[in-house]
Amino acid sequence: MAHWLYKSEPGTWSWDDQVKAGSTFWDGVRNAQANNNMKAMRVGERGFFYHSGDERAVVGVVEVVKTWYPDPKDDTGRYGMVDLKTVGAFPQPVALAAIKAEPALAEMVLVKNSRLSVQPVTDAEWSRVCAMGGYKP
Repeated sequence: MAHWLYKSEPGTWSWDDQVKAGSTFWDGVRNAQANNNMKAMRVGERGFFYHSGDERAVVGVVEVVKTWYPDPKDDTGRYGMVDLKTVGAFPQPVALAAIKAEPALAEMVLVKNSRLSVQPVTDAEWSRVCAMGGYKP
């Protein structure tokens, strides 16, 4: 199964918001590459919930519960969304600085293209970031 990373500004949609919702849609993506990543997702695949902005850290894990479908707010019909459920918080958030300092993560999309809002994560990257945050998948 593939793994993913979803970026959100805490002031727009925070981990606390995600936890309160339990399950919700991930919408508003207007980047072709991020949209294609969402189209590739399958039910049951997990992803990191990443706070962007000032915090810049992986803070939790979510899981795809509904695959890509059109975003009703997109008048062009090109972009869509997926539904995600909350899985669990990281015992210790993993900061972007720590990820960049880890040689095993040097090729991670988050390091190479940090602006991409929805991005793939390899199995090795998934395992390493989980270990860094004390998260037991």
